[in-house]
Amino acid sequence: MKKILTILLLTTALGACSQTEKGAAVGGLGGAAIGAAVAGDPVQGAIVGGAVGAVAGALIGHASESGQCRYRDRHGRVYVDRCPDGY
Repeated sequence: MKKILTILLLTTALGACSQTEKGAAVGGLGGAAIGAAVAGDPVQGAIVGGAVGAVAGALIGHASESGQCRYRDRHGRVYVDRCPDGY
């Protein structure tokens, strides 16, 4: 039951993230799982795999957001709109 609630909480939290943040989270989790499975030392493999996966996921996620910037208004709400010219 704890695992289901944790997964539900994490997926709900990811719904409010940008593509870059989602990519980093998914890449980090996937990289950690793969690194732990294939490395001789599972802990070290998870750390290295998670770091590499997070960077790769963030780069892939950012590439899918071309021309879109995230803004925060004075009330703390985040919204996405076109980036200013030259950005």
